[in-house]
Amino acid sequence: MSFSASRWPMRIAAVCTLASISAILWHSPRVRADAAVVVAPPAVDNEKGAGAPQTAVLAGGCFWGVQGVFEHVQGVQKVISGYAGGEAATAKYETVSTGTTGHAESVEITFDPAQISYGQLLQIAFSIAFDPTQLNRQGPDTGVQYRSVIFYADESQKRIASAYIDQLNQSHAFRRPIVTRVDPLKAFFPAEDYHQDYLFHHPTRPYIAIYDLPKVENLKRVLPDLYRAQPVLAGASMVKVD
Repeated sequence: MSFSASRWPMRIAAVCTLASISAILWHSPRVRADAAVVVAPPAVDNEKGAGAPQTAVLAGGCFWGVQGVFEHVQGVQKVISGYAGGEAATAKYETVSTGTTGHAESVEITFDPAQISYGQLLQIAFSIAFDPTQLNRQGPDTGVQYRSVIFYADESQKRIASAYIDQLNQSHAFRRPIVTRVDPLKAFFPAEDYHQDYLFHHPTRPYIAIYDLPKVENLKRVLPDLYRAQPVLAGASMVKVD
């Protein structure tokens, strides 16, 4: 990936000039604050209602931005960055980054079903968090570890996700077909502490400023009823070094 050096915890530097930042923003329409894709809510969904908290596991590129978006969503109680799709022994950042483990950088979202539905989370994912028409790439990040996946925990989640993808494809909501996979969730493994709440702790890093903060602004602008100004943080120990 072109920004791989900037994603190591102690080697992230402000390497982008103003000219290069402007060029990247211009040629990356899905990350500009005026370019979110507004899609209809799912026709097939669970009804909101009281009950125990539920979880959803999604993958769509670098987990920093996906976590940062969902931490600003009403009804979300916790978002953890981590890995899904591979084995426990290889659920480590340096290993996952090789693209050989079967893992995808993912987030586990714990949410209150009385406030937000599983389908609404998918609507936010496709509208804001990542581009579902790209499979093994998001922004500057390429490789199977950045693939677009809905990891379903049960048949209800599988039904909702599959029906929603069909709905959006049939309505031509995007200029290209949705390629997001719908795969069974085998296990989710939390990422290292320094990855948690990364957007919140490092808002001035070039990668975050270019690719991730515009997504939060899109959420606020496009889906204001689902936006919360104060993020709910994972609370992992991490030293802010900006």
